[in-house]
Amino acid sequence: MAMYLRRAFSYRNVGLVRSRSSSIVQSRNFSNIVCNASSILCDSQSHNAAIAPGVDFLRESRRGFAKGRKSKDDSGSSSDDVAVDIGPAVKENASAQMDAAIVALSRDLTKIRTGRASHGMLDHIIVETGGAKIPLNRLALVSVLDSKTLSINPYDPNTLKALQKAIVSSPFGLNPKEDGERLVAAIPPLTQEHIKAMCKVISKSSEDVKQSIRRARQKALDTIKKAGSNFPKDSAKRLEKEIDELTKKFVKSAEDMCKAKEKEITQG
Repeated sequence: MAMYLRRAFSYRNVGLVRSRSSSIVQSRNFSNIVCNASSILCDSQSHNAAIAPGVDFLRESRRGFAKGRKSKDDSGSSSDDVAVDIGPAVKENASAQMDAAIVALSRDLTKIRTGRASHGMLDHIIVETGGAKIPLNRLALVSVLDSKTLSINPYDPNTLKALQKAIVSSPFGLNPKEDGERLVAAIPPLTQEHIKAMCKVISKSSEDVKQSIRRARQKALDTIKKAGSNFPKDSAKRLEKEIDELTKKFVKSAEDMCKAKEKEITQG
């Protein structure tokens, strides 16, 4: 019996030893795996660390290249802006300002009374009706019956009296008479004093519009001067010459209009 017990204990010890040795081997294998994995991880990190400067360099190079290309594009766009021809815009602005001066002159000359009937000679008269002040041409249609007679036809017959009062109060010296639902105004002959006074007004209007035209010319020349080196000298000289020709054209137009008005007044 004792012999069987010894053998059982010996077999048990051998099993324990084998199990311990296998666990030791497994633990050693596991530690080796862990070490190998950590070494691989370390190697990869060191490899990435070695590669990182190269990657950063490439990234910076690309950024620098993009910035350089962008700056070149910007410089190219600025060169395009410099190359823009300002000539058409300058001429168009100058012509528009000069033409506006001629239109204003024509409107002023229309208001000047002559010895002849004109449908626009009453346009500037202000009529007070219904508590409001309204230009006559918005309340009535003015037409020319003959060279010495005007017809004033109100859109609203109720404004007839107000129209008559406003025309009588105007500096034209007219005395319109009622003719049914309209007014008829005879144009009296001009006196010599009135003719001289009107000629002075026309002369002043001519000088005023000439000054406006010359101011438009000076603005155009200042714009050309401000362009400086960005606008070629040959183009600048050619543009200045065109502006001068445009100025002469509008000045002559103003002079012709004023001369025609003086002739209309003096000859009746």
